[in-house]
Amino acid sequence: MTTYRIDTVDQGTVTYTDQKRWWWLLSLVNPLIPLFGIVGHWLTGSELWLLVPLGMMFIMGPAFDWLFGEDENNPPEILVPQLEQDTYYRWLTYLTVPVHYITFLAVAIWVGTHSLTWWGFIALTVALGFADGFAINTGHELGHKRTKIETWLAKIVLAVPAYGHFWIEHNRGHHRDVATPDDPASARMGESIYQFARREIPGAFHRAWMLEHERLCRKGVPVWSIHNEVLQSYMITVILQVGLIATFGWIMLPFLIIHNFFSWWVLTSANYIEHYGLLRAQQADGKYERCQPHHSWNANHKYSNLLLFHLQRHSDHHANPTRRYQSLRDFPDLPSLPSGYYGMYVVAYLPALWFKLMDSRLLALPHIKGDLRKVNINPDSLAAIQAKYGQADA
Repeated sequence: MTTYRIDTVDQGTVTYTDQKRWWWLLSLVNPLIPLFGIVGHWLTGSELWLLVPLGMMFIMGPAFDWLFGEDENNPPEILVPQLEQDTYYRWLTYLTVPVHYITFLAVAIWVGTHSLTWWGFIALTVALGFADGFAINTGHELGHKRTKIETWLAKIVLAVPAYGHFWIEHNRGHHRDVATPDDPASARMGESIYQFARREIPGAFHRAWMLEHERLCRKGVPVWSIHNEVLQSYMITVILQVGLIATFGWIMLPFLIIHNFFSWWVLTSANYIEHYGLLRAQQADGKYERCQPHHSWNANHKYSNLLLFHLQRHSDHHANPTRRYQSLRDFPDLPSLPSGYYGMYVVAYLPALWFKLMDSRLLALPHIKGDLRKVNINPDSLAAIQAKYGQADA
C-alpha cells in the first residue's frame, strides 16, 4: 500500500493510505463483463451463458452494493495534491480505453461468426451496449481533465458507443445548466425516464453541436472541418462501425443499432437519477446560484463506485469538476440514493416504483423540507403534484 504523508505545523504528520487502491482495478474489469457470457458459451455450447452478463450487472451489482455497504472514507484535503499526482490512478483510466475496444470487437466477432438464437443475440448485444455505455463514464472522467492525452483518449473511447458529442455537451453545457429547467440532462420531478429520454437525448446532441458551432465561429474556423471536436470522435465511430459491416455483413446492422441505443440509454439512465427534481435557486439577476453538493444525488456504495471510477460520488464532482476520481469526497446530509446505479436503474425503469421511492425522499431533503418551490418539477405533472402535496403556489 502507498502511504501519502505531509508534515504540518498545526496538525503534525498527516498520513493517508487508500485502502481501495488495488480494488480500483475493478474499473478495468467492468468493460469485460460481456466476455463472461462469450467464454461460458464457448466452453459449454449453451446460450444461457449469454444472459450471465446482464445478471452480473443488474442482480449481482445491487446485491454486492447491499453486501459491502457504503464508504464514508475521505482523503485528508491537505494530501489530495499528492493523491492526484499518483500516476497509478491515471493509468487505470488510460488502460480502460483499449479494454472497451477489445470487448466491443470480441463481441462483434462472436456475433458475426456464430449462428445465435434471436434471444441469445439480443441478450449479448444488450449486455455489450450497457458495458459500452460505461465507456461514456470513462470518457467522462478523462474529458474533464486538461491534458491533451486525456482529452484525446476521451474522444477515442466515446467513439465506441457512438456518443462523441458527450464530453463537449457535458463539460460546457450540463455543468453550466445542471439542476435548472434549462438543462435537458437534469430530470424533473414527476417526469418518467421515458419522458426524460425524449427530451435528453436530442437536447444533449443539439446543445453539443451549438456549443461547438459557437466555439469554431469565434475562432473563424469552418464548422464542417477536422477542427470540429464533435466530428473527430464520430469519424472514428464511422471507421469502426462501417468496417464491421463490411467485414461481417448485414448482421452488423441490428447489432450496431441495438448496441448504440443501449449505450446511449445507460447515459440517459445515469443522467435521470443523478439530479432528479433538484433545483438551484434563481437569484435576483436571473442567474442561478453556484452548483453545490446538494444539487446532485449521491451514492456511496463501495462495489459500484469501484466499477465506475467513483462516478456515484456525483455531488463532489459537480461542485469540483476537475477533481480526480480517487479524491472525490463524501459529505454529510447529501441527497442520497438507496442503492448504487445498477440498482437504481432497475427502479427507474419502473416509473410508479421510482416515484413512490424518490418523490418522498426528494421532498424530505433538508434544503427542500417539502417546499415545491425548491423543486425542479415537470410542467406536465405540476397540477397533479400540487394536488398531491397540497401546495398551489409552487
